[in-house]
Amino acid sequence: MNCKNCNNTLRTDYSFCPDCGGKVVRQRITNKSLIYDFLERYFNLDNTFITTIKHMLLKPESVCGGYIDGLRKKYLNPVSMLAITLTLSGLTLFLMKKIAWESIDFGSVSYVQTSTGGEGKKKIIASTMEYSSVLFLAYIPLLAFSSFIFFNKKNYNFAEHMIISIYGITAFSIISSVYSVITLIINPQFYIDYALLYSLVMVLFCIYVAYRNSNDSIKSLFWKIPLYLLFFLICYMGVSMLTVVILMLTGEISVQDFVPKKH
Repeated sequence: MNCKNCNNTLRTDYSFCPDCGGKVVRQRITNKSLIYDFLERYFNLDNTFITTIKHMLLKPESVCGGYIDGLRKKYLNPVSMLAITLTLSGLTLFLMKKIAWESIDFGSVSYVQTSTGGEGKKKIIASTMEYSSVLFLAYIPLLAFSSFIFFNKKNYNFAEHMIISIYGITAFSIISSVYSVITLIINPQFYIDYALLYSLVMVLFCIYVAYRNSNDSIKSLFWKIPLYLLFFLICYMGVSMLTVVILMLTGEISVQDFVPKKH
């Protein structure tokens, strides 16, 4: 018996090739096996997904620090966490567009200001949603840079702080996706009105993860959390301004959306 991937000779009791690590497939593809392969690929439900989410809540230093130290089998890897998060983000976006969109009063949204009122706010939010995945990914280096500056007593390098940030933001997004789906179905206005509060809670959770992966004292949190939030806010505003510029260059929005109306 030979491996289908590298043609290495295998024993008949092998489940994986010892040379290339490829899985030995002996049966035809069925609906059941296809579903199992999908779940195993993206969720690894047999032993890692639930454990990863649980430990990210209770002891995130075991997940992030373990991966940084070389632990690869116990927890879901950060790339898979990103894949799951982006998939759930796509579901949230679908619900927003297909179910919630027409029932939202954009005129009451306070954190977006335009000269054209509700229609202008609706246009900007819709344009931003088109780039939601890119904006989500942009959060990661911002969070990593913030934790690198304020929570780095273990002397992790920037790449290692990227791992911590990926685990933090994806764990929060996966857990909060239940809230997002239920809220968009039951009360989409609440979801859109408190989107900024949702983002703040996300950043606070990432601070919690960064703190647990450092050797900082509890006392240091009294000055580090405000500075972290201020620094992240400055970076976030920079990304927001860049996003507006890109939306203008692509024609999604125009300067007229922000010019005050003449009375």
